[in-house]
Amino acid sequence: MSLSIPVGQDDHAAGPEDAPVTLVEYGDYQCPACGAAYPMVKTIQKRLGAKLRFVFRNMPLNQIHLHAELAAEAAEAAGAQGKFWDMHDALYEHQDQLGPDLPAILAKRLHLDIARFEEDLASRRFRDRVKRDFMGGARSGVNGTPTFFVDGLRYDGTLDERSLEAALRQRIAERD
Repeated sequence: MSLSIPVGQDDHAAGPEDAPVTLVEYGDYQCPACGAAYPMVKTIQKRLGAKLRFVFRNMPLNQIHLHAELAAEAAEAAGAQGKFWDMHDALYEHQDQLGPDLPAILAKRLHLDIARFEEDLASRRFRDRVKRDFMGGARSGVNGTPTFFVDGLRYDGTLDERSLEAALRQRIAERD
């Protein structure tokens, strides 16, 4: 399977646009497996540095994770204030406390414009953005989280740090 929506300007990306490999994650902030993958991805990002561009797309599984959509919209609202990655990291680092109050607590810690943040959440300003990510994932064959794509192709290998990093390094070597 491959990505139905190529990585573009609307995506949240960390790392250089011209990195030799791009890793896309479809994730859910309340998903325990995504929470376990979070530190793994951070470690791989540090090791690969400028050779890796990491893209995160929202895939809130609302049927089983009641707070996942709120968390995704909170990350997008923080992103509108230039702090997507700060909120992304904070949500995963406090995943065990995820509930209706956590996004506002984190927004204060991140020194966001609280009135704007709360209005964005109350108005569901980013609902369509989250849904667009979700639908793109569904069209790409994502049926669980986390699901990773390496340069547009779904990664179906073992989901551990060593295996994922090896797949990324292999892709980099193919490009050299």
